[in-house]
Amino acid sequence: MTVREELLEMRSRLDGIFDRREREAIILLIFSHVKGWSRVDLIINEGKELSDFSKKEIDRMIDRLLLGEPIQYITGNARFYGMDFKVRPGVLIPRPETEELVDWICDDAKGKSDLSILDIGTGSGCIAISLAKHLSFPSVTALDFSQTAINQAKENAELLKAKIKLIESDMYQWQPPSNAYDIIVSNPPYIAPDEKADMEVRVKDFEPEEALFVEATDPIKPYKRIEEIAARTIKPDGKVYLELNPRFAEQVKAYYESKGWQDVTVRLDSYGKNRMLKASKS
Repeated sequence: MTVREELLEMRSRLDGIFDRREREAIILLIFSHVKGWSRVDLIINEGKELSDFSKKEIDRMIDRLLLGEPIQYITGNARFYGMDFKVRPGVLIPRPETEELVDWICDDAKGKSDLSILDIGTGSGCIAISLAKHLSFPSVTALDFSQTAINQAKENAELLKAKIKLIESDMYQWQPPSNAYDIIVSNPPYIAPDEKADMEVRVKDFEPEEALFVEATDPIKPYKRIEEIAARTIKPDGKVYLELNPRFAEQVKAYYESKGWQDVTVRLDSYGKNRMLKASKS
């Protein structure tokens, strides 16, 4: 079978599962993973024979995709903020929306150096590592209760040559130091249980529930705990940055204002949804 024939077969199998743009992006990711090819390499080699080994690997990956498994878990990689992060099952896959949160912090911190930063619920380490790589001489601490996540963040930090401190602890039990951080950032669980039915299979059936879902009785509970931590450990003039469920954005904003935080601002993401919040200590 030639590469061109394999491409036709892949497109046929993936039609109806992904839209055309996503399908072509996934096909390119598969060939990059199996053959190490770029888009240009794929075009150049279309007429060549595909080895039996490569054919079997591609078929195996397509089979997993058709069962709903995310391509990032299949390849073991996710692109975030211009870098390749390793991801494995049990660790949340980085999202483009979270890149916008990192952008906000980097824009606000422009011209500042030696900032002390805490990332709560670091997962793959994508936020902590991106800030460590793009800010000027920051001190970055990343907290997560999951040993799988901590191990993944450690691996990513080593691969990307980023210096971060990792703490394995449940944020509800962790006792933060006083006046230790200039910036606290978090992308906590924020999906309500009643939203699960409308979610894609590749998210709800494969990504870790503890990183996605909150209690139905108190959907902003993680944000309340983050506020408690921030109230104790953030420095004067420090700031909190949070990723939000648009459904609860105004509720979170009102809560932080009720606790005395200043200039509490909700920002839209590129899809026009209330996705991010910033609050200042004073």
